[in-house]
Amino acid sequence: MPIHIGLAGWGDQDALYGPNVKAKDRLKEYAKHFPLVEVDSSFYAIQPPERFAKWTEETPESLHFIVKAYQGMTGHQRGPAAAAAANDPDSTFAAFCDSIMPVMEAGRLRAALFQYPPWFDCTRDNVRILRETKRRMEGIPVALEFRHQSWFTEEYRERTLDFMRQEGWVHSVCDEPQAGLGSIPTVLEATDEAMTVVRFHGRNASGWNQGGAPNWRDVRYLYRYNSDELRQWAEYLQQLQQQSEHICVIFNNNSGGDAADNAKQMMALLGQLRPDGRDPLEPREEPPQYEQLDLF
Repeated sequence: MPIHIGLAGWGDQDALYGPNVKAKDRLKEYAKHFPLVEVDSSFYAIQPPERFAKWTEETPESLHFIVKAYQGMTGHQRGPAAAAAANDPDSTFAAFCDSIMPVMEAGRLRAALFQYPPWFDCTRDNVRILRETKRRMEGIPVALEFRHQSWFTEEYRERTLDFMRQEGWVHSVCDEPQAGLGSIPTVLEATDEAMTVVRFHGRNASGWNQGGAPNWRDVRYLYRYNSDELRQWAEYLQQLQQQSEHICVIFNNNSGGDAADNAKQMMALLGQLRPDGRDPLEPREEPPQYEQLDLF
């Protein structure tokens, strides 16, 4: 039962790339380091199928994808675009499913990730929305991540997990700050025998609820897991292995560039090699430095 480790996005993972790696080649280089990547650009706009086809064709078969659902499908978005998505959800969902089909057909899609906003609480209407979403995503593996604590209160925790099992949702287990209603506890329960997703958001409690601040994206995920925290999670991941065939782990704590290092530390703790067969903790190769001779 394998554990697959990767990062949320690849474009800004500067620790992985040397100065000579061009932006267009970063995903190909990324695939040497990790077997899994989360596509986040799909959250901001539904990507053209040709883009997913290109990413699939240019990377080895060892690289698999988790694709984050478009924000108009999860209720994050405001304004005219959100209204358009709400007025014609079937077309929005169909366009998203079409966009990821090249990855799906290549057998390299782990899941479409539906992360709902902090105001998406445990209500009858929202349960209905989840059922409709699952129906529209028929045939595609879908992972579900909550951001409102009400889904996992003592009263609703087991009912939420049972609902996810019955409806066919993959549980996205989170490690994140415990910072009020807009955060959820770590619930080490699989809801699907084939797969469980685990996402590391860091533990920056003071920065978690600063969504209105101008630099909130730079603050929320600013956290570096220490060795003890990673060792504890290595044990948790092995527990989840007893419940699901595939454990897909995404490090999202990248505000300070810590995600790649923490992911590689976790691979080392689990005795894993990089997809290219090298040690995950091996330093990045730097281009040779030549001495400039003063000839004149």
